[in-house]
Amino acid sequence: MTDVLTSVRLLAHPYHAINILFSLSYLGTKLNPALCALVFPEGTEPDLSMWESEVMFFLLVVVAFRTRRSGSRSLLSYTSTAAYYTKACNCILWASADPLRGVLYTLAVMVHFLLVGEPVPPRGTELVTYFEGLAPLTEALEEGGVWLIAYYTAWAPPCAQLAPVFASISRNYSLPNLRFGKVDVGRHADVAVAHSINTSGVSLQLPTVALYRDGKLLMRRPTLDKAGKFQRFYFTEDNIVAAYDLNNVYLDCKKRKKEVTRAKKD
Repeated sequence: MTDVLTSVRLLAHPYHAINILFSLSYLGTKLNPALCALVFPEGTEPDLSMWESEVMFFLLVVVAFRTRRSGSRSLLSYTSTAAYYTKACNCILWASADPLRGVLYTLAVMVHFLLVGEPVPPRGTELVTYFEGLAPLTEALEEGGVWLIAYYTAWAPPCAQLAPVFASISRNYSLPNLRFGKVDVGRHADVAVAHSINTSGVSLQLPTVALYRDGKLLMRRPTLDKAGKFQRFYFTEDNIVAAYDLNNVYLDCKKRKKEVTRAKKD
């Protein structure tokens, strides 16, 4: 129930709310008689053509397939994935109706992406440090202890799907010497370059989650296979806990913390 409420709060953020409006823009305009008469050429019926219906059906198939493959079943996951692919379809639909409107719609989507950042989960729902650039991230890693860092972008659906999962894990496993951090590599290209993360639209490295101890990389996902290609990794909570052995990492960090405390007392 807590995760549902968290997803609802995040969806109310301007980032997701505007994304939803962008997603519904073409369908809502075309099916509304008043808006259809105002926006589309005279004589256009407030109904979808056969081609438009086929595009919408194809969109539903793609969204269903992608959310199923992601392994996530949250409200935020479905909404983020649907918005991402619907906006791409809308660019085509608006351009087919009127090239100028297609250009304006695409520009509006780009402005929204540049000016409105991904929402941070409400205070109290996560124990995550957000790093603004390479310098603060490097400094934190070199301070010592264990860090689990998520490298993400605001526009990639898998990254949005990771957000509530990462927040939940941070609540369950945080210790003074086991901490969690996130970096938007879409906005901080220096971090992407330094940590060899491809941020292109076809990248299989978004998100990337890396585990560090005392500044040294222990492991990261996704990783390269024998053929030199990145293997997909589905960032569900169970998968992350198992792959990064977080239960044993947590116990080890807890033991080390007790030893340090005991040494200070002695």
